[in-house]
Amino acid sequence: MRVLMLTSGLLLLTGCAGLPDPDPSQAWIDLGNHQDTALQALKVDDKMSVDRRYFEVQPGSHELTVRYQFAVEPGNIGPDAEPLWRDCRLNVKFKDFNAGQRYQLQAGNIGFRPWAKLYDQQRKVVGQGTPAGCQQS
Repeated sequence: MRVLMLTSGLLLLTGCAGLPDPDPSQAWIDLGNHQDTALQALKVDDKMSVDRRYFEVQPGSHELTVRYQFAVEPGNIGPDAEPLWRDCRLNVKFKDFNAGQRYQLQAGNIGFRPWAKLYDQQRKVVGQGTPAGCQQS
């Protein structure tokens, strides 16, 4: 599983070089990259995302759904345990997306619990994710 995650992470990094130019009439949401994790764009307002590497939305209020995959370290499970991979969905609502603005969505975890934060261009937290279900991967 670790090989799959590392391979998908490398593909994601190489894919970043081919991102399209942001549309100035829409808001752009970058997905933060972390080693040994995967964060993917899934839906905007219950519609499938066009590209899993980022979101691009009309100004206004939207709900973003992301997929976040991460390993729970053995220290959070038990002394002889192997890392446990989790596959989670998180929803992030924000009511004031602005045209031409760039936002960044970052995710992480504390033990088994995932979290997500949406930052504006000034690195101010403007939204937080709510878990929408997890499973082992």
